[in-house]
Amino acid sequence: MDLTTREESGCTVARVAGRLDAATAPLFEKACGEWVDKGTKKLVLDLSALDYVSSAGLRAVLVTMKRLKSAGGGIAVSGLSGVVKEVFTISGFDALLPTRDSVAEAIASL
Repeated sequence: MDLTTREESGCTVARVAGRLDAATAPLFEKACGEWVDKGTKKLVLDLSALDYVSSAGLRAVLVTMKRLKSAGGGIAVSGLSGVVKEVFTISGFDALLPTRDSVAEAIASL
């Protein structure tokens, strides 16, 4: 997993590339927790370069969503495609949090 962040329009945009699975989910969850602890209120996950997500990865996204909501913030996802989009749809995650085609649309949804 490769995780990079940038600030855009008052949001933290996190680009997740590669695999979000049992091996990488703890690192992802820790990084997201640190952003929330530092005051991030709006988080956009750019998953356009994500090749695979497992149940452990979904759990890490869910934990992050709950932390943000508890802190008065929100999360949105952009760039879902292929297998990752299928997993989000089958698991119902596409109904749990805003999913948009582009980062700009995800930012606008928060």
